Formats: sequence, structure tokens, C-alpha cells
Amino acid sequence: MFPKKAKSAIRGTVVIDRKTKQLLKRIRPGQIAILDHEDIDEIAARDLVAARVKAVVNMAQSMSGSYMSVGAKILLHHGIPLFDCERALDSLQDGDLAEIRENLLICRSFSLHLRVVTEEEIMDKMKLAERNLQSRLNQFVDNTLSYANKEKDYYSTPLPNLPLKVKIRSRHVLIVVRGKHYREDLRAIRSYIEDYRPILIGVDGGADALLEEGWKPDIIIGDMDSISDHALRTGAEIIVHAYPDGHAPASSRLDSLGVIFHVLPASGTSEDVAMLFAYEQGADWIVALGAHSNMIDFLEKGRKGMASTVLVRMKMGMKLIDAKGVSMLYQKRVKWKNFFFLSSAAAVPAIAASIISPAVRQFWHLLWLQLKYFIM
Repeated sequence: MFPKKAKSAIRGTVVIDRKTKQLLKRIRPGQIAILDHEDIDEIAARDLVAARVKAVVNMAQSMSGSYMSVGAKILLHHGIPLFDCERALDSLQDGDLAEIRENLLICRSFSLHLRVVTEEEIMDKMKLAERNLQSRLNQFVDNTLSYANKEKDYYSTPLPNLPLKVKIRSRHVLIVVRGKHYREDLRAIRSYIEDYRPILIGVDGGADALLEEGWKPDIIIGDMDSISDHALRTGAEIIVHAYPDGHAPASSRLDSLGVIFHVLPASGTSEDVAMLFAYEQGADWIVALGAHSNMIDFLEKGRKGMASTVLVRMKMGMKLIDAKGVSMLYQKRVKWKNFFFLSSAAAVPAIAASIISPAVRQFWHLLWLQLKYFIM
């Protein structure tokens, strides 16, 4: 069950951004998030929960019912008050002190009526999404097939070769995307990473996910819209995913940071480009972690089809493995140093018994006499 709506006033400073990914870089615990995010997706909701925001005010519908988005449900489940409003709040700035009293937002010299998002509304929108499922699925499939037919020639042509220092040929490659449950999946395959030492590719914020778990990315691929400056400065080789015409909006940011980068013009999503690049560079196996693979994943990213994903996976064939399969099937190698320590630990009780027990001491004494007899 969801928590009951809080009746006390909510006070705090606001952080406002029309791009939730940018807002999440700046928000701090106890602040009020003001965003413009229709159908809040699961990853954004979980990141807002992890940021410990005090409340969320959305300048769009938090759940429209057009498909089964679950972000609003997650926020309410974790006790975070959620409000939708009918007008833009661009006059607000980061750090403004605001108060939400019942359904009224009070800030500086103005007030604005908000609509409280309730448990009942979420349940109604869930039912509406179920009714819309078949029509959305038909639209999604038609769009996917249409674009796949238009773009198939592009994916049969090799990507431009880049002068990277990291050599991928005949290596395992782990590609990390900030998809659903990426943190849990990354922890689950720690043994695989330690034993096989795959090339680590972070797709945008996937590079930060690797750093959070103590791994340094070898390569970073993406349009760089959801990655930290810290990750970009780690020394990883950086590949900017540009539009097919070569335009790369992230170039100015990287130039200002003073980091060296390569530009890779390509269609599709950055995670598709990362997989295709690793494949064409001769990787033995490609493990995908957090990758988007179903209709809901792509609708949450604002994409109405998955043509590039279908084409890339068809081209890669059996070289692509999902990280969840690796975590279930991988058996950790027994290392010699671990075998040595295990054997040593097992020998301790035997040695102790030899010292303490008179019968065991007598056995070793007789064995020594027998050896002396044969030697002499």
C-alpha cells in the first residue's frame, strides 16, 4: 500500500530543470525537485528516491496512462509526495525557498495551485495503460519495422575505424548502461570481472556506475549528456556518439574540460553503437549490462521503436550475452593462491592434533623409525 498523503507543510529549497538527468546531478537530500517529465520512468524515480528529495513537482503528467510507466508509483511507494502542475515554473531558480501547503506551492511573491498525485489516480492510470497496451504495441512494432527497413543498409556498412590505444580484439567486453537494476547486476558479476578482466565500456552514465563499484572504464561511448565531469577525467578513451552527419553537441563540453576524444557518427542509440563497435573490433564475447531491450524500456526513453537495436543484435548473433545470464551461469575460477590458503587452513587442525594427542605423536615417531630403517 502507498503511504497516506502528508498534511503538514513541505518546506525546502528547489532545484529545477526540464531535463531530469541534469537535475539529478545537482539535487541534494531534503530539496524539492521541479521537473518536466511526462510519464516518469523507473530509473529516474529510483534516482530521485536515492537522492532523498523531499517532494517532486512535475510540470507534465507524472503518469498519462498511455503506457505502463511505473515512476510515479515508485515515488509514492517510498513516501515522496508527488504533485503535477498545469503551468511552467521557469521563473523559479535553483536555491529558491518554497513551501507546499496542501495543494498550494508558495514561493517568493507568488503561489500556484498543484494537483496531488494519489494512489487512486495511479491505479486508474494503470488500468488505462493496460487497455492501451495492444494499440501501443502495434504502433511500436510498425515503427520498428519501418525504420529497420530504411536503415538496414547502414548497419551492413562497417563503422569508421578509430585509432584507440585499447585493443579489443580477442578480448571479453563488458558494456555498462544505466538501465534497470544496473547496480545490482554489476555487483552480481564482480567475480566475472575480477577473473576475466574484460574491456570495460561505459555508455554515458554507465561510466559513473562502474566508478561507483570501484572499476575504472577503459572506454566511454555516448553523447555525454548524463555523465559526470569526474568520469570524463579518469583517463578512459572517449568516443563521442555523433549524429550521422557528424554533428556532435558534446564536443564543446569536452573541449572545455581539456580531454581528448574521438567522434563516431552513427545512427541508433549509444548502447547500440557501443555493441556494434565492440563487435567490429573483434571482441570474443560482449556482455551487455543494463541495456534496453523491450517496448517499455524504449518508450521510457522517448523512442517509438527499436529498429537499431533489432538490427545490431541480428548482426552480432551469439557473441552478445546478457549480464543476468553471466551472473547465473558463471562459476568463479579457483585461484592457486586461494587453494594454498585453503590447504594451509585445513592443515592447522591436523598439526594441532599432532602436538596435543599422545597417540598421534606415537604414530609419527614410529613412522620416523621406519623411514630411518629403510634409509640405513
